[in-house]
Amino acid sequence: MNLEELRQYCMSFPGATEDVKWEDNLCFCVGEKIFTMAGLTKTGNLCFKVTPEEYAELIETEHFISAPYLGRAKWVYMHEFNSIGENELKEWIAKSYAIIKSKLPKRVLSQIEDS
Repeated sequence: MNLEELRQYCMSFPGATEDVKWEDNLCFCVGEKIFTMAGLTKTGNLCFKVTPEEYAELIETEHFISAPYLGRAKWVYMHEFNSIGENELKEWIAKSYAIIKSKLPKRVLSQIEDS
């Protein structure tokens, strides 16, 4: 998967938007909340939200570390998102989207569902 394929996948979720933040992070959001970030200058790196249980398991593996500045919120970081299979990566991104979307206010959720 390359950056454009990642972008297309992330933008396929209902209500997904994209924005460049902090100069070189392509951020994918739902309800203005980030669910996945990819590096633009360091292409291949990726960051996303997981559950506390998944976080504890993932940071013990070779492909994930605690995300800088976001680890306390249970975000993980990958230096190279192609280090795991495309289907597995898509599952993690979909889970991250679902986690973030589930915490949105009802008013925002209804706007996403109506679009």
